[in-house]
Amino acid sequence: MLKLFTAITAIAVASFNPSASGAGAMLASWYGPNFHGRTTANGETYNMYGLTAAHKTLPFGTKLRVCYEGCVDVRINDRGPFIGARELDLSYGAAQAVGLIDPGVASLSVTYLN
Repeated sequence: MLKLFTAITAIAVASFNPSASGAGAMLASWYGPNFHGRTTANGETYNMYGLTAAHKTLPFGTKLRVCYEGCVDVRINDRGPFIGARELDLSYGAAQAVGLIDPGVASLSVTYLN
């Protein structure tokens, strides 16, 4: 079982494709009101004002520093986004902290923290 978890984690981290410094870029969007109070993929209740994010494959609990006009640290607790080439869905609170609300979708600088 540990080998399977290690393999899945390696695939998830490889799909993130950070440089040697653990940093890279991701096309990101945000989600909020329609999901507030619903259950996330890891079983938590989604709080649109929290500092969380959704990613298709990164392990739950992965911490990322995301930067656009500002920077904030987020924790992966959900799956998605499921629209086009988007790689990361920030909670409304995280998107607001980095300045992503108005553009809605943008390429963010992302640093893998753990």
